[in-house]
Amino acid sequence: MNLIFLLLAFTMTAILVPVTIPLLKRLKFGQSIREEGPESHQAKTGTPTMGGLTFLLPAIFLALIALFFVDDIYKMLVLIIVTLGFGLIGFIDDYIIVVKKDNTGLTTKQKFTAQILVSIIVYIIMINWIPDITNSIHIPGTDWAIPLGYAFILWIIFWLVGFSNAVNLTDGLDGLATGLSIIAFGAFLTLASMYHEYELATFLAIIIGALIGFLIYNKYPAKLFMGDTGSLALGGLIGIVSIMINNSLLLLIIGLVFVIETASVILQVASFKITGRRIFRMSPIHHHFELVGWSEWKIVGVFWAAGAIAGIIGILLGGM
Repeated sequence: MNLIFLLLAFTMTAILVPVTIPLLKRLKFGQSIREEGPESHQAKTGTPTMGGLTFLLPAIFLALIALFFVDDIYKMLVLIIVTLGFGLIGFIDDYIIVVKKDNTGLTTKQKFTAQILVSIIVYIIMINWIPDITNSIHIPGTDWAIPLGYAFILWIIFWLVGFSNAVNLTDGLDGLATGLSIIAFGAFLTLASMYHEYELATFLAIIIGALIGFLIYNKYPAKLFMGDTGSLALGGLIGIVSIMINNSLLLLIIGLVFVIETASVILQVASFKITGRRIFRMSPIHHHFELVGWSEWKIVGVFWAAGAIAGIIGILLGGM
């Protein structure tokens, strides 16, 4: 059944993208490239964005159909709510920037508040209707767990907001975030199957299929960008999946590249504020490698390989 859903998601997205690209071009929904970014990226100005819609809509549609085939609809609903909620936040942000021509988009306060609201809704559903979700942090590879009690809601907020922004930061090169997301979701699909989490496995099969269909047009040279619509949804989704398998810290390993990308920004800002010097030529770190002289495709390939290795390690740890 999961293979059927994966193929359906792939087919629907692969058909939807080439139909959507001309529409976005006619509407002039093109990407604005920040001036402080690598000079080579200026050639990408005008590339259609908000492409996250092309894989999120098929994924959500198929997930709603999957509700009729799973035992625990609440687990599926949580995944749908996170994907839809964080995707909507990203869509509004993209709309303000691309359509309203306001490069500030949503303010940090507005975005954070909306992400908190989605996280609270998710917490309420999980704590009341999904009894096998433990409000503790499991230490990967051990039998140890740190009970959180009511602080579990703070962990959900921190984890979902953190990783939604981590994927957003990583989405700076053609196909980079898409490929890494496929790899990470593939690792969690393996773990969900091992843990007999069939609802998670079904949804992950759907999102993987949709992302593969999108990658055809998002790989270098990209014909379509996912925008915040896609990246925030993927980040929120990967965060909640790790929580729902009761092994959230595994995401630090499986999503290692996302973590490194985010850490590079934090270190760069901290270093500049404290010492006045930059650690990297530019952050996130994928831009540093661009300025060092690596080609875009080489960076993406190396980062994908690192993500695949991290995913395998995460699966091995998760299976212990």
